[in-house]
Amino acid sequence: MKAMVMESLGSANLRLKEVPDPKPGPGEVLVRLRAASLNFRDLLALEGGYGSRQKSAHLIPLSDGAGEVVEVGAGVKAWQAGDRVVGCFFPDWLSGPPNEAMMARDLGGMEDGVACELRVFGAEGLVAMPKSLSFVEAAAFPCAGVTAWNAVRADAGIGPGQVVLTQGCGGVALFALQIASAAGARVIALSSSEEKMARLRQLGAQDTLNYKEDPDWGKTARKLTGQRGVDLVVETGGAQTLKQSIRATRMGGTIAMIGMVSGPTAELNLPLVAMSSLRIHGVAVGHRDHLAQSLAAFETNGIKPVIDSTYPLEALAEAVAHVKSGKQFGKVCIEIA
Repeated sequence: MKAMVMESLGSANLRLKEVPDPKPGPGEVLVRLRAASLNFRDLLALEGGYGSRQKSAHLIPLSDGAGEVVEVGAGVKAWQAGDRVVGCFFPDWLSGPPNEAMMARDLGGMEDGVACELRVFGAEGLVAMPKSLSFVEAAAFPCAGVTAWNAVRADAGIGPGQVVLTQGCGGVALFALQIASAAGARVIALSSSEEKMARLRQLGAQDTLNYKEDPDWGKTARKLTGQRGVDLVVETGGAQTLKQSIRATRMGGTIAMIGMVSGPTAELNLPLVAMSSLRIHGVAVGHRDHLAQSLAAFETNGIKPVIDSTYPLEALAEAVAHVKSGKQFGKVCIEIA
């Protein structure tokens, strides 16, 4: 089979190679991958950003993929050849609260990912694809879609009458906007582009703020809610946005800490956090049930994930460069023949 392999750290060291076809063992499923998608964490992994918690050479990257079952190993009853499936980001975290054992294995980091034609999965680490989604659309879910679902619905329980603030136009932010809107919540969305802000409103954002023109957007967001503040901030910016996120959040509200696009270290106004009873909640993707729930929600509501662009497997380095540029609106995906 063909696989894109990171021979050593750095996207410049990606090489398309012929490697032996894998075979499923007992309890395993062989999947012919048809599509994959990129996440910011894949860029970090390519640069060695996870240190000892990832392979630093000979890694098949990318965590999110969808395809069809080719063969099942002994004892597998849940799947059969031809089934359309999506792989889980954490193959051992099936449901419930996380622990170290459940999160020890992640695709495209500690073990090989899905930038390849064939891959063996544990039978429990797969979820059925909705008929309404293409392989490319389904491949957008395992990291970004699940993270947004976990933050907006599973943890915060956002619904009608509540307000959610999202940051930017990456995968998690757009999934969060779509999920919150479908749940009946009001969404305030941030961007630095007027063109992108118009697209955010088309997706369901009631209000948009240009964070470059309005550096005190946290104060502005609070004004938009009659000085009450938002119920949830889906925090994907990190160091340079957290201060304003705290300002925007209502007393007793939640900041779902997800991304660190603008940096990993930030100063906290601890008295303000304490006196406002703010909850800063770390969200590390989610479990298999979250993946199944998010896929079902999109199918039931007739929603499609936002796909920015697709590239062939051999152009993975170009796709990585596009994500690094920050120009995308939605998910950047890979089509695998």
